[in-house]
Amino acid sequence: MAESARTLTHQAIVEDSWSRCRKFGLTHQTAPSFGSPVQGEISALLDRHQSLVVTTHQEVLPYYGNILTNSSCLIMLADSQGQVLQSWGDQRFLDAEHSRGFVTGASWQERQTGTNAIGTALSCAQAVHIQQDEHYLKANRFMTGSASPIFDEQRQVVAVLDVSSDSYLPPSHTLGMVKMMSQSVENRLILNLFKQHYFQLTFNTSLNNLESPWAGLVVFDESGQVISANRRADNLLGTSLALVNIESLFDVPLRQLLNQPSGQPFSLKAGGRFRFHAQVTRPEQPIAPKARDFRPQAKNAPSEPAEHSLRLDNLSLGDAKVDKAILQAQRLIEKDIPLLVHGETGVGKEVFVKALHQTSSRATQAFIAVNCAAIPSELVESELFGYEKGAFTGANQKGSSGLIRKADKGTLFLDEIGDMPARVQARLLRVLQERCVQPLGSSESYPVDIRLISATNRPLRNDVEQGLFRQDLYYRINGLSLELPPLRERSDKAALFKRLWQQHREPQQWTGLSNEVLEVFNAHPWPGNLRQLSSVIQVALVMADDLPIKIEHLPDDFLEEFHTYQSAVSDSTALAASTPNANHFNSSEVLDLNDQTDLSDKLLACAGNVSQLARRLGVSRNTLYKRLREQGLKV
Repeated sequence: MAESARTLTHQAIVEDSWSRCRKFGLTHQTAPSFGSPVQGEISALLDRHQSLVVTTHQEVLPYYGNILTNSSCLIMLADSQGQVLQSWGDQRFLDAEHSRGFVTGASWQERQTGTNAIGTALSCAQAVHIQQDEHYLKANRFMTGSASPIFDEQRQVVAVLDVSSDSYLPPSHTLGMVKMMSQSVENRLILNLFKQHYFQLTFNTSLNNLESPWAGLVVFDESGQVISANRRADNLLGTSLALVNIESLFDVPLRQLLNQPSGQPFSLKAGGRFRFHAQVTRPEQPIAPKARDFRPQAKNAPSEPAEHSLRLDNLSLGDAKVDKAILQAQRLIEKDIPLLVHGETGVGKEVFVKALHQTSSRATQAFIAVNCAAIPSELVESELFGYEKGAFTGANQKGSSGLIRKADKGTLFLDEIGDMPARVQARLLRVLQERCVQPLGSSESYPVDIRLISATNRPLRNDVEQGLFRQDLYYRINGLSLELPPLRERSDKAALFKRLWQQHREPQQWTGLSNEVLEVFNAHPWPGNLRQLSSVIQVALVMADDLPIKIEHLPDDFLEEFHTYQSAVSDSTALAASTPNANHFNSSEVLDLNDQTDLSDKLLACAGNVSQLARRLGVSRNTLYKRLREQGLKV
């Protein structure tokens, strides 16, 4: 069955289903018939859908298990014929009579079981929520269910995911969750099918949501031909992606996409007006590898020391603030004193911490890096502390030791620690106090010996004052604070430009940066810091090939950002020149907490300097940080 051409209303879905049931000859008193498959048929059924079951169980459900931990819900996966493949969760609400419909092989087709979430979702090829009294057969009215079809790479329904319970399930919440889970399965099926030999472009309207199930996904080959795409890609672009070339979808040359560093976020436009954030994942085994390959692992040019030999001394290029941080880290490197590294996003906090680890006596032990902002809040606890088998719905049957125990004898790096949920902060504090970890669902504690280093891109003390971060944990992780400066403030920019240039260039490429490019690099505010610089240089090298790099080889979004900044600086200079008191600002620029002032351009005009912007707007830094967080701006 293909995707439905139109979306039906809930009322229409139920009415159409009841009409079909009457045509099937069913009455409200008809007993549901789930079928009685024999063991051989069940084995064949599971063999046919092994990839689907494994993908759902191992790659998707672990990210949603905690949502259902405290609810009496049952998750079911059925094939395109409505036959149950596997179920997970709480079956306590099922008595002997009802349990027949929830075993592997049971069929939920409308013809035999009337209106129900699984069968009706398959009939109309869209997500549905069926309340208790909306079931056509009275025998099924003990439960409520939400189900969403799963489509394959050819937009054919291959399965349906269902959440059922004997208690009330809020329709919008449950249906939204099931749709997200089914979209996750759909995405994973496409990725697993094509990851060996094809390029994958993931895109979304927000940089923070590139890993979301609602991101668009396009699979294409080296000629740019679109091989497959998820339904979300169609929705974002407003067109069908069948039989098109990727260059007709996005305003970016195919060559840039083919040579885009794998997993490196970048910006692109579609149709000249829709702006997206995207990242390309390169094929694991290209069908016909090019003679020249810009991927980092194919480099022959001089580069940074390999990770196993990267030491703190290698990071020194002459900037006083960086050298101070290196000196402080070297003095504390063997002391049992936790470090808290401050710095904007992209300044190289993880590189610095890795170098510190490689310089220490723990260099041969594990280095475990955890981005607290990247893990869903529901999963942070289980990821960090581990869990026993069966601790929650969807948990790995073998359990998990957790990242803290994996860092035993080595270094644990908690990046963006300010985003750690409050309940997890309390558990972490206990681990640091007792030097023991107790996994979820376990009564046992395990001793750990870890070197803790944390990092944040915002003033954590402000979060403490506002009650967003535990004060006792703050003092426990903040033995010494190190500050890494943003790129725009570093005095060693020229050396940094040269180092990254040499790291990414091919042997036959131009040996240096032109003066016009250096002028732009030196004048740019670099809000993305070293991460942005690395990306810009890699793209420029790709676009220039063996020619000297000129301005036109730099990414369009980078130049647009630069020109916006230059205009803002010019306006600011003109305003200051016309004002007798340079420290006095127009009252209309004072920030009103109730308005919808867009702070992104104002922050860019101040080169990302929060203190300067706070002075210009006449507000405290705390107030400004609050507004920046409200607008999703990280500094």
